[in-house]
Amino acid sequence: MEFFCYHRDRPGSTTLREKLIEDHWSYMDTYARELIARGPTFAADGETPTGSVHIVDLPDPAAARAFAFDEPNYQAGAYRDVLVRRWRNMLGRTMWDFHGGATGGNRYLVIGLGSGRDADLDTPPDLDELIAYGPLLSDDDSTWLGTAALVRAPDPATARAVLAPERYASVEVHDWEFGGRR
Repeated sequence: MEFFCYHRDRPGSTTLREKLIEDHWSYMDTYARELIARGPTFAADGETPTGSVHIVDLPDPAAARAFAFDEPNYQAGAYRDVLVRRWRNMLGRTMWDFHGGATGGNRYLVIGLGSGRDADLDTPPDLDELIAYGPLLSDDDSTWLGTAALVRAPDPATARAVLAPERYASVEVHDWEFGGRR
């Protein structure tokens, strides 16, 4: 089962996150085989961290919650909140399989929170700039709750256009980069 986890930073937690970076990476190393995508999000300045995305393949919702809430930054209070949802990998690949590689161009996390009928369940026709894409689902995989995508795009507006905005209660766009040890 695939899960989307987005840890949102608590304001002013940058120093704490920097202090815990090795603990975070060591923790993620234990999930290396299960990770589909990962990486930090940033404020508009491109430098201030605002959160951390992890898309992971785990046995069940309890394992996904343990993954999200046992994470060292969460345990230390660096995160304000955590979104954990079932997710379906519509591209059938990991971020490391993305043809564009880990660098070059602007990268974004796009999250659309559902409103009404299911939306964007089919993969968009232009896959070239999609790094990861899939619906956010209830724990039992029966209810559509939204869509999450990692995308390379020239700007936030182009990234937002990956989702049909009228089908969502809200659409968030965050600067994002490939994660992992540097």
